[in-house]
Amino acid sequence: MNQRLQISLLSLRMSVFVVMLAWTLDKFFRPDHAASVFDGFYGLSNIGSSLMKATGLAELILLLGFILGIKKRLTYGSVFLLHGISTLSSYKQYLAPFEKANLLFFAAWPMLAACFVLYLWRDEDTLFTFGR
Repeated sequence: MNQRLQISLLSLRMSVFVVMLAWTLDKFFRPDHAASVFDGFYGLSNIGSSLMKATGLAELILLLGFILGIKKRLTYGSVFLLHGISTLSSYKQYLAPFEKANLLFFAAWPMLAACFVLYLWRDEDTLFTFGR
């Protein structure tokens, strides 16, 4: 297999992991903030600290499978789906790009593309994985 492709896919997987891990850790260290994000972007209100931490734990397990390349169809697909929902739920920020810090939301699109590439090329992404 092409070594440059392997390194490229690994770098995408690692960079997506770092971003998703930060969002996951927010659920543990600042569950009130994470709950306000769920309320503001997904319309899910009154999420308690315990439920937010449980959500964080589920995400952490998913991300560990993702970074290790385990059950790629499930883990890569789930990361792509979760990030896709997150990206699309921010549509109001895209409509007002020059208000507040809304320009930062546009960084979600290249990451969504990276998640898509990883999902499509999951069988070729074998460098430092435990999957097939």
